[in-house]
Amino acid sequence: MSNTLKSYFTTTNNMLYSYLLAVPLLLLYEALIIISQPASSFPVRISVDVWFKSFFELFGLNSLTFTLIVAVGFGIYVFSKEREQVKSLRYSFFPILLIESTIFAVVVSMISQSLVGLLVGIAQNGGEIVEFSILQQIALSLGAGLYEELFFRVILVSLLVWLFSFMFSKKWASNIAAVVLAAMLFSAVHYIGSFGDPFTIGSFMYRFIFGLFLNVIYVTRGFGVAAWTHAIYDLLVILVF
Repeated sequence: MSNTLKSYFTTTNNMLYSYLLAVPLLLLYEALIIISQPASSFPVRISVDVWFKSFFELFGLNSLTFTLIVAVGFGIYVFSKEREQVKSLRYSFFPILLIESTIFAVVVSMISQSLVGLLVGIAQNGGEIVEFSILQQIALSLGAGLYEELFFRVILVSLLVWLFSFMFSKKWASNIAAVVLAAMLFSAVHYIGSFGDPFTIGSFMYRFIFGLFLNVIYVTRGFGVAAWTHAIYDLLVILVF
């Protein structure tokens, strides 16, 4: 591995790059939701996003405004914590991070389909959001990358690792149990609600394996790359596959 490539992976594997990579996903998602559904009082959103916004509304808060406030507040925390990294921020790395995420999206999709084909004898493309316009599908793809990775990787995996640490004496056992259960829940949530997909063992296994790979990407490359990998995969499904 060349020094430049090693420097790229070492430099970008931190909270600062993940945050800056995730911000465009948030802004694009929220903007496209409004643009694609201008006349709707209750626009269709990603289910995990609805969970977060419903929680905010329980306290009488404007969900979108508070979401943006939380994002800005977390950004202040990240810039404070990573202030040394800010001084040497490499903007040229961000296009490379998107290319890396695209490569992950294609490779993980191909591996997941191959494994599902071996396990259950059929191939899956992960399903399509056929009820919505292309613009809505793009918005939901970006939102899935952001909110599903935030919940199922950052929050759920971390929480499950902590809970399983009380059940298993070995750290590796806690990590494996957390990763597997989080991937199962990630797959299962796609069948919940009025817009959920019809359940099939093939699609469940595909999403489960896809979730496992996303867990690995999150642990090794951070939230930003995992979120964009997920979003780009969904975009490839609706625009290419």
